[in-house]
Amino acid sequence: MAVTLADVARLAGVSPATVSRVINDSAKRVNEDLRERVLAAVRQLHYVPNAHAQNVARPRKSAVGVIVHDVSDPYFAEITRGLQRQAGAQDRLLVICNSYREPERELAYVGLLRAQQVHALILAGSGYHDDAFTERLNGELDAYQQAGGRVAVIGRHRLVGSAVLPANEDGAHELGLRILGLGHREIGVIAGPRYLTTTTDRLSGFRRAFDEAGVELPASRLVYCDFTRDGGAQATGALLDAEPGLTALITLNDSMAVGALATLRERGVRVPEDISVTGFDDMPIARDVTPALTTVRLPLVEMGERAMALALGDDTGPHSERAAAALVWRSSLTAPGPA
Repeated sequence: MAVTLADVARLAGVSPATVSRVINDSAKRVNEDLRERVLAAVRQLHYVPNAHAQNVARPRKSAVGVIVHDVSDPYFAEITRGLQRQAGAQDRLLVICNSYREPERELAYVGLLRAQQVHALILAGSGYHDDAFTERLNGELDAYQQAGGRVAVIGRHRLVGSAVLPANEDGAHELGLRILGLGHREIGVIAGPRYLTTTTDRLSGFRRAFDEAGVELPASRLVYCDFTRDGGAQATGALLDAEPGLTALITLNDSMAVGALATLRERGVRVPEDISVTGFDDMPIARDVTPALTTVRLPLVEMGERAMALALGDDTGPHSERAAAALVWRSSLTAPGPA
């Protein structure tokens, strides 16, 4: 049976982490007495370090595992651009996995990336409202961190590790106040999937603005769908059929807003003369659609850069950073016309 690092640690009377630092010549120095005990145990047991593990333990040239919901989604494409930019600056290789918003797939990828002994893990998608799944995923991530791995997430999660937190609720609140301030009261909302924390946070910001203005958001004017162009198109059709008097349509991301604009164009509804439309994220396409889309800008590329910096940094403990949101006013939003 092959001798393991844990065998060396037991014989030397030290932790596996200390053995790892000694045999990998870590920058975190070990005092000379412990070092000699580890080396003596290595010689006595004829321990041969795993070459792949040594390569991962050394920070240069090691891989970083990244799990996104869908890299073809412009939101995640922009974040991935930031991840790659920072990784390239530090001479790292990215292993990118698409979870397609499937929690079990995400959990499986974490296990696979752990088996590949990547230097760090970054989860770049929304958190889930699923306590059982979160507990299972935290178990995997905690074990990975205990073995020396680093974890960073983008978005609101209840997971171990550092986090980049986009100001989803604050951005939605600001946009909601602006829409209401223009005089809109007949407002429809197209939300993303119910089980995502991003949906909850953005919807909470809009609800807070509605409450402050004393305006009701009836359940009939709120539709949940996928965070996609087609989801937005279908939801817009359903809202127009149920609530034909709407003067404004809030969508919780820009992809859904693009779908909404397509459905409105097919039905001969003018934007913004007949109905205003807003998005969220300020993806590159937001300025190029007709009319250009009023939205909330998140620094997506910077969020990716900051998450990678947290994952590769030298900080001893996890911490969080905020990513501010900013309203971007374009021609898809105006005051409601006469009744």
